[in-house]
Amino acid sequence: MKFNIAIDGPSAAGKSTIADILAERLGYNHLDTGAMYRAVAYQSLKKDISTDDEEAIVRMIEDMDLEMTIDGRVILEKEDISDKIRTDEISMRASDVSKLAGCRKALVAMQQRICAEGGYILDGRDIGTVVLKDAPVKIYMVASAEARAQRRVLQNKEKGLDADYDKILADIQARDYQDMHREVSPLTKAEDAVEVDTSDMSIVEVVDWALNLIKEKTGE
Repeated sequence: MKFNIAIDGPSAAGKSTIADILAERLGYNHLDTGAMYRAVAYQSLKKDISTDDEEAIVRMIEDMDLEMTIDGRVILEKEDISDKIRTDEISMRASDVSKLAGCRKALVAMQQRICAEGGYILDGRDIGTVVLKDAPVKIYMVASAEARAQRRVLQNKEKGLDADYDKILADIQARDYQDMHREVSPLTKAEDAVEVDTSDMSIVEVVDWALNLIKEKTGE
């Protein structure tokens, strides 16, 4: 029987990359919850809805035609917005909408419905503490702000996006503060989560560490 795996941590810690690889190795589905909030941020920007207008944001979510595909694409109103939601502007706006209780309630309910039968790996800010409280494997992935900024610079260069290190570092630090100090579901480590600092680890090293943890926790 397949179970669910929760991965939490700050922005640009490598959660999505590791979740993608683990899902492929284990035959699980990766549900990128952060991308769901980014999709809400993208749609609110497109429709010129203020991130302070909680009622309007919730109504917008109820009307959204959002599809999270098995291969990791984000489809909004039949449009693939997978790359469009990865800008720093959308990242900060996603942090803003994620502070809204109504927004979180709507998306958490959606996430829990998707994962009800198990076999999912979720990454985000409150997976182990809110979305998947009963997950047998919980990982809290961290890395220094400097290491995360450097990774984002490389990713942005590959995609032809803004790659100014100082600006990206400042955005990451601001995002960290917002995520850790918001009133609703702040970024925090679940009591039963296992922390790993990936600052000086390669992707292969992190994946091997995670697979060993999963085997230790579940015997699989």
